[in-house]
Amino acid sequence: MIADNQNPTHHNLYKPALSQSIKVVCMATAGFGFTRISVEKKENIKGKINIKNNVAIKEIERTEVSFGKSMQPVLKFIFEYRSDYEPGIGSIVLEGNLLDVQDDKLIDDVIRVWKKDKRINNDILTPIINNILTRCNVESLLLSREVNLPPPIPLPKVEVSMPKGK
Repeated sequence: MIADNQNPTHHNLYKPALSQSIKVVCMATAGFGFTRISVEKKENIKGKINIKNNVAIKEIERTEVSFGKSMQPVLKFIFEYRSDYEPGIGSIVLEGNLLDVQDDKLIDDVIRVWKKDKRINNDILTPIINNILTRCNVESLLLSREVNLPPPIPLPKVEVSMPKGK
């Protein structure tokens, strides 16, 4: 499953028809960690640069984490985040996992669908991808600075102008 943060999909959850019901999936992140961090600058930057950012869910597993004296089942999302600087200038690759607390039935449903079709329901996928992107965008921004690559995400810019008549 691949999500492209340059082509977001829009869901209108705030204006449902009167007969519709909204299913809300609560997400509680129990853990997040990187298992691989790689940044490489191959060439000096010349001319136009194209930066492609992408995140992919590579695998989903059921695991358990300890909460006090009890064990809680969680979904383990194994991901890969990439920022590729083209043409052939460099790359940033972050691999890791996110642990998401859900109830047993939902965990079993997600695992079953994943094993069969390599798909994830959008209600589950959207907050997972957003959480991964938030953390990876910050990390990739810091890593790009360390090897003197342009930021992989657009940064805010301020435009200062003088008031008219002065």
